[in-house]
Amino acid sequence: MVFCDGFESQTSTTPSGRWSVVTPDCSGTGSATITTAQQHAGTESLQIDGRGTYCDHVFADDLTDMAAASPTWYVRFWMKHTTPLPTNHTTFLALNDAAHNNTDLRLGAQNGALVWNRESDDATLPAQSPAGVAQSVVVPTGAWECLEFAVDGASGQIHTWFNGTAVPGLTADSVSTPDVDDQWLAGAGASWRPRLTDLKLGWEDYSSGDDTLWFDDVALSTSRIGC
Repeated sequence: MVFCDGFESQTSTTPSGRWSVVTPDCSGTGSATITTAQQHAGTESLQIDGRGTYCDHVFADDLTDMAAASPTWYVRFWMKHTTPLPTNHTTFLALNDAAHNNTDLRLGAQNGALVWNRESDDATLPAQSPAGVAQSVVVPTGAWECLEFAVDGASGQIHTWFNGTAVPGLTADSVSTPDVDDQWLAGAGASWRPRLTDLKLGWEDYSSGDDTLWFDDVALSTSRIGC
């Protein structure tokens, strides 16, 4: 285990220590704070008040730990949110990819279900066809849910689990699967090998849509962590 953080060592409402508040591109009214109002365990969690429109991007960012897990990053976190994930594209987790011009590998939602998005070429996992979206998962509101993923920098594979169960639509392996990772692996995607340098938890919305989210018990490891 590289780290496991339940935000219990935070001493103010402003994330500190390994975490810093960042507003990529431009800032607005979105905020990232430490709160005692919600928690998966312990007494504190990270609260994101996410706002719609491009300039309201806000994240709590950890820049210190990703190198220690290379080349395969296993991440586990608990998330609770208040508004159904929208049809338009949103992001609640982003990972800087130094191997691809410092663009982000992003985990969020589109068409109401979880989706991976690669900023470098805007590829999605799964493909945003009805059949592809059906192989992802819709995150319920008002409850703590466990999300895990593994990103392999040597092979480019991605594996994702929701409450301990593998999600077929969020899996990119070495075999192209129609409506899942066929678009992801096409063209330059076949040789995509990420080098992840940070872990950002927050909210990006590329058109409109607000959500209040909480994150807790965030872990990074070199092997699967589990819920």
